[in-house]
Parts: sequence; C-alpha cells; structure tokens
Amino acid sequence: MTHIRDEKDILTLVKACRNKDPRSQELLYREFYGYAMGICRRYSRSREEAIEIVNDGFFKVMMHLDKYTPSLSFKGWMRRIMINSAIDYFRKNEKHYHTIDVSYMKVDDQSPGINSQLSEEEILKAIQRLPPSYRMVFNLHVIEGYSHEEIAQKLEISAGTSKSNLSIARTKLMKMLGSEFDRKWEQNG
Repeated sequence: MTHIRDEKDILTLVKACRNKDPRSQELLYREFYGYAMGICRRYSRSREEAIEIVNDGFFKVMMHLDKYTPSLSFKGWMRRIMINSAIDYFRKNEKHYHTIDVSYMKVDDQSPGINSQLSEEEILKAIQRLPPSYRMVFNLHVIEGYSHEEIAQKLEISAGTSKSNLSIARTKLMKMLGSEFDRKWEQNG
C-alpha cells in the first residue's frame, strides 16, 4: 500500500501498525502528518512547538492503536489524541505562565470585511501570539466546541477563569487582527 484512499485502507494500515510493522507506521505518520500539524499549530506558539506536540501525539497514537474502534472515524480518534497531547504539553510546559493579563483594552467594532481580507495563515499567527492560557481556552471553546466546564476540568482551572480567558483572548485577537487589517489596508490603499 503506497497511498491511503479510503477507510478500508486506513483499517488495513492500522492493523499492520498494531503488528509493529515499521513501514506501515512510517506510512501512517506521513499520511496524517499534515492533518495532525494543522490541529497542533493552533495550540502552539511556533512551528517547532507544534512539531513536538505532533510527535508526542503520534507516539500516543501508535501506543494506543489497540483502543481504536474501527467503526469510528480514524481521523476523529486521532484528532482527540492530538488535542489531548496539546493539553498535556500546556500542563507540562505552560501552566506556570498562567497569569491574569490586565493589559488588554476594549476594542471598537472592526470593519465588516476583516475576515475576507486576512489569510488563514495570518489568523493562525495571531492565535499563536496569544498567551498560552488564552490560546488554549480559545482553541478548545471556539474551534473544538468544548464547554467552559469541560475546559475547566481538562486544564484544572475554574469555569470562570475559562470564560475570562476566552473573553480576553477574543479581545486580543480582535486587536491583533484589526492591526493586521489596518496594515494591509494601508499597503493596498
């Protein structure tokens, strides 16, 4: 098998990986690296940090393939592992930076076309510039759909802290993206 085409190919590959076949493990890594990286980049501060989270996540995927249920989406199962790896990374490396940042300010409404003027990469870079605790809550709530109670449990914080961090994250993002939009407007204007 040289390229995964459908769920049947994934199941065949998973079975070979469960049998510790190195070529299959390498193929699984190569086939899903981009997908995993897309998830982990949102949770990380840099590409290097995202690579570290992805590699940790793939290690967990390989170690726990016996827990994968073939009737479920492999990508969905792997996504959860990558998110949990990002949370583990945060707990291990970032939680001690968890402080309340009062330097944010109220931001006026932005131009209605801001989203259409900024690239996905510019938005991702803005998310990556958020302080770790705000970035984590923003991703878990806005992108992954976790409730504040679930986030509080996963990150070992209060639901109120989760809500506060989300509010601050949104304000900071609006300010950063507004500045980026203004910069682009001036360049093109």
